[in-house]
Amino acid sequence: MSRSGKDPVRRVKKARGRSESSRRWLERQLNDPWVKQAKQDGYRSRAAYKLKQIDEKFDLLRGARRVVDLGVAPGSWAQLVREVAPKAELVGIDLLETEPIEGVTLLQMDFMDDAARDALSDALGGPPDLVLSDMAANTTGHKTTDQLRTAGLVETAAHFAIETLVPGGNFVAKVFAGGTDAELLSVLKQHFKSVKHAKPEASRKGSPEWYVVAKGFKGRG
Repeated sequence: MSRSGKDPVRRVKKARGRSESSRRWLERQLNDPWVKQAKQDGYRSRAAYKLKQIDEKFDLLRGARRVVDLGVAPGSWAQLVREVAPKAELVGIDLLETEPIEGVTLLQMDFMDDAARDALSDALGGPPDLVLSDMAANTTGHKTTDQLRTAGLVETAAHFAIETLVPGGNFVAKVFAGGTDAELLSVLKQHFKSVKHAKPEASRKGSPEWYVVAKGFKGRG
């Protein structure tokens, strides 16, 4: 702790084999207050606070009975869901392996795979009332390509929500840049009573990420 009472900024020196982007990422991690808070609170990543802050504003988790977590790894969103709605059935899916979480069914497979929807439905045991998606495509360094790839994931997640949610259900997904694509936004507004964007305080300053929050699914009739 410095004389000012604030933690001093930690710098990461260049090292052989470490790229400049990797050095900057490591430096951000070491100096990120949300990363430090996550370690203190026992969450697997700082992302838990993004969902916590979204939930504080939109009241999504309390009372949820069946929840799908798309892009579950490393598991901090699932941890928070278990904390706020301990009786909810919760199924998470990710290409990456996720360390077990008590009370959570984890599927290691590609959500874009045709078999994913049936696998999620079978594991959940019924239609969800909340679909969460923190998915983002692996970055290529090309801004337009990265935005298009992530937009594809958001669109697929949204259609999954529309095809599976119970009436009154809710949907949350990470989006980038200017928010949700205009066409997809129109689709969401057709199917949900309320569609808004949120920028949690825990999102890094300068980050292009936002979240679309669609509440009150109108049903498929």
